[in-house]
Amino acid sequence: MFPSFSVAGKTVLITGGTGDIGGAIAAGFLDHGANVIVADIAPPKGELDPRLNFETLDVRDGAAIDALSKRVEALDAVIHCAGRLVRWEEYKPEVFKDILDIHLVGALRLANAFRPQLKVSQGSIVNIASMYSFFGAPHIPGYGAAKAGIVSLTKSLAIAFAADRIRINAIAPGWIKTEITRPGRENPEFKAKVDARLPSGEWGDPEDIAGAAIFLVSPASKLINGATIAVDGGYSAS
Repeated sequence: MFPSFSVAGKTVLITGGTGDIGGAIAAGFLDHGANVIVADIAPPKGELDPRLNFETLDVRDGAAIDALSKRVEALDAVIHCAGRLVRWEEYKPEVFKDILDIHLVGALRLANAFRPQLKVSQGSIVNIASMYSFFGAPHIPGYGAAKAGIVSLTKSLAIAFAADRIRINAIAPGWIKTEITRPGRENPEFKAKVDARLPSGEWGDPEDIAGAAIFLVSPASKLINGATIAVDGGYSAS
């Protein structure tokens, strides 16, 4: 008997669920039969898929997270995709702290708040890291520090929550075709430099991250815990 790759019937909460990657993850889970709650700081600009449940949430607000946890009685997975970056502004301590608060402290708040539900379902958490978890990022030092911290926090929480049969993993996206990476893709010199290092020869799509997230929530990944999976076309290996 091979393990199941199905997430049908599972209830999944996705922070940053109206962004490029978060939206693709939400759509992927919907297409595979999951019940999806998307949480973001503001509603999407376009129409929201009527199958989605939307919650306004700022992951910097611990009280708001706790309030949402009280409204969500049953949950199988939390995917922390909320985030931002501010190029060349993150050397300012106040901006640096804000970036860490969203990505890193936000991940801890979510894990603590939804631990009871995940204990009941023997569920999982998937944090979104980055290739900058492993490389220096001189233009976004706060983002780089936060994403490096996500890798370590994921390991620590995986050990701490293991007694509750909760698995915690992370995904480190590489160069994905999103609005955030659009300036780089439109810069011929920069894009050529990235392309030269990409063994796959192509930038990824947000849907590629969705596939990894679905796998990490499915029973097929039951022995994967505390891991960070790079989805980067081999960029970090080259």
